[in-house]
Amino acid sequence: MSRRIEIEITSLNGDVATWRAAGAKLPKGTLDASLIPGGPVVGTVYRADIEQYMERIEVIGVLPAKTASPLDPRNERLTLIAKESKDPDIIVTYAPKGRGPRRDGDRDGARGPKRDGARGPRRDGDGERKPRREGPAGERGPRTEGGEGPKRDARGPRRTDRPAGPVAPPVATIHRNALLATLSPEQLPVAEQLLRGGLPSVRTAIAEQNKNAVAQGRPTIDATVIEKIAEDLLGKVNLAAWKDRAAGALTAGKELRLRDLRAVVTSAKTVSLDDEARAQLKELQASLTQKLDHLRTQWAEKLNAAIAKSNIAEALRLVARPPDMSTRVSAETAAKVTAMVSEALTAELEAAAWIELVTLAVDTSIRRNIKPAGIPADETAKSVAVKNAGAIPALAKLLGMAVPPPPPPTRGPVRPRPAPRGK
Repeated sequence: MSRRIEIEITSLNGDVATWRAAGAKLPKGTLDASLIPGGPVVGTVYRADIEQYMERIEVIGVLPAKTASPLDPRNERLTLIAKESKDPDIIVTYAPKGRGPRRDGDRDGARGPKRDGARGPRRDGDGERKPRREGPAGERGPRTEGGEGPKRDARGPRRTDRPAGPVAPPVATIHRNALLATLSPEQLPVAEQLLRGGLPSVRTAIAEQNKNAVAQGRPTIDATVIEKIAEDLLGKVNLAAWKDRAAGALTAGKELRLRDLRAVVTSAKTVSLDDEARAQLKELQASLTQKLDHLRTQWAEKLNAAIAKSNIAEALRLVARPPDMSTRVSAETAAKVTAMVSEALTAELEAAAWIELVTLAVDTSIRRNIKPAGIPADETAKSVAVKNAGAIPALAKLLGMAVPPPPPPTRGPVRPRPAPRGK
């Protein structure tokens, strides 16, 4: 899609004129002098329609610069005459004293019936005395059915001081903008494509542009030259993008999620860091260590509390889900949990509770050390025992069967390896 800019003719060589953006050094290029109406004049500013491609800027049309029109040649301009005001610029209106009219009073604003004292009985419009409803400590009691006021919600007042949950790192573009400001017009569109999707995005843009050029009968561009520029800029672009991610993570502080913080720290291994980036990485690593220590301390306290309360199900859940993959249960804690589970898994235990404990134990790292005392006389419990005999070998002995091999580790989807650079 073409866009319009103002250009200044800098020189003229036969039928070719050189130009640059008006008031700036860049961008610049050449154009056919025949496109300029009346012939080019060096130093004159024109309006130009341009098409920007990956490797150049092409001028497709030139119009003369806008000229200042004469002001009001027919004397048709309207003049606004300000009206002099004698009133002050600011008017202050005070609210009337008193409690104002009753909500159930008449529409003329008449005041409601007066009261005899602060806590005395009320009088209605006919002068009849009505008893006052009072609650504890002289407070007003609840309104009777059919009263004017709305009822209070039974759930109580709405809380507005709830702590906010973890947030994603804010997006920063300081380093990317600084990098783009230093690039030439030929490098700028390539760097923008690299920021969008790396080298694959550049190759896709080249293929799309060549496809449109063939359809329009224009010459195609050399993909090798553009890919060479992209490979030269890739390191700088990746470094600027990582610095922006690191700056966003540092700005989020303690509210940042652990997985987001770990992702930023881990991605630093794929970037060639400079001194500023190393300082950011050091600060992020310190924050990650502090956050992990805090989570591990909380996790250990919850696990010890579950053991002290003999909450076997909660203890198994905590053992199965540590704060991070590098956290291990201590040998003493593992022995306590193993003994608790082994003693609880008896034939007298209810089938539903027995199945729940076995299902939770299978997901833990201590499952092969658990030795159930028995299996309930229930078909569902026996089928669960047969299914999990490979994870808990003691179940196979209770069933009188050979110990099956342990189940294979759970693996996620295999991701394809990225293609080598330059291919």
